[in-house]
Amino acid sequence: MKVTEIKELTSKEIVERLQIEKENLVRLRLNHAVSPLENPNKLKESKQTIARLKTILRERELNENQN
Repeated sequence: MKVTEIKELTSKEIVERLQIEKENLVRLRLNHAVSPLENPNKLKESKQTIARLKTILRERELNENQN
């Protein structure tokens, strides 16, 4: 998920998406522990998406506090 796509979402949608991505990461890690994933880069992509979501959410919180 790109930053431009994330910025189009509302804060509530970002929180929901963040929860979904965290659950997905846990599933991927569990599957990878049992048997190696075909594409281990999915773990990296999932972590990056979570970081992007958290960053945008934090930016919005800071902007609200400034105003």
